[in-house]
Amino acid sequence: MATIYEVADKAGVSLSTVSRVLNGKTTVNPALKAKVEEAMLALNYRPNSIARSLATSRSDSVGILVSELNSPFFGDLMQAVELTLRAADKHVIITVGHNNLETEQDAVEFLIGRNCDAIIMHAEAMSDEYLKTLNSSRLPISLVNRQVDGVGEGCIVLDNEKGGYLATQHLISLGHKNIGYISGPSDKCDANQRLAGHKRALKEAGIAFKPNLIFEGSYTEEDGKAGLLELLSGDSPFSALVCANDWMASGAMSCARDLGMNLPQDLSIVGFDDAVFAHHVFPRLTTVSNPISDMAAMSARHILNVVYGYKDEVQTLFQPSLIIRESTMAYEA
Repeated sequence: MATIYEVADKAGVSLSTVSRVLNGKTTVNPALKAKVEEAMLALNYRPNSIARSLATSRSDSVGILVSELNSPFFGDLMQAVELTLRAADKHVIITVGHNNLETEQDAVEFLIGRNCDAIIMHAEAMSDEYLKTLNSSRLPISLVNRQVDGVGEGCIVLDNEKGGYLATQHLISLGHKNIGYISGPSDKCDANQRLAGHKRALKEAGIAFKPNLIFEGSYTEEDGKAGLLELLSGDSPFSALVCANDWMASGAMSCARDLGMNLPQDLSIVGFDDAVFAHHVFPRLTTVSNPISDMAAMSARHILNVVYGYKDEVQTLFQPSLIIRESTMAYEA
């Protein structure tokens, strides 16, 4: 198979001229472009990824950094990024940060060492300053569900505060006034934003916020169970419960059934994310949508624009929506 060097030699032009022709640059002299195209035809040359890399100093690969692999949420994220980039003849390299600062930074250095052209990440441990420096001085990044000043359109985020508001406002509209809340970790931006939305809904309805009706979890099914047990052991009764993700909602539902509670008659429950299992649990879970696949695909399109010269429109803020199913009902005294 002919090489890019042979094309340049046969056409009597420089390697950089062949590179500009391969990449569709309009600055190439028409006569030189014709020579390159004739040489490619004569040699039956077909550009491959290695040749493009040599010609452009790019690898046509994009790194993905996620917190965990054992989650449908991150599975959806990775699939959306991969499909979007593959459609543009790009490939992905996946690493995991485990919500640990050192591990996340090691993963970034690994991806840089693999000559990735950019990194798409869902990461919480790295500081804003580190990410801004990385984006400005080393390679382009895109952050999914995290806002960092200085990264600009590379931040693709959900209005998490609105999502928390919608979940709680739905229960208030059903007549519930005593509402428990199982939060995500307080060191995560999305968890704090969802809790802020919960508080706003209570305030607008004239309902006092009760700190003893809050349990801080870590987005796991086990913490949904532990959270419900702790809230039930307190001195503030509640008729409804908001969970900051569907895994904790699933754990709370399982725990409630083990305690002999009827759902939603004894306890209305709302989740967050609309995970794939949300419409398979019993009763089917009322939840708030988190369009992670759309957000991840948009993050990939941002990278295609910044690194590879595409001109796609980029949406940086996504809106959640309430999905009402059978896990909530009107309050009955």
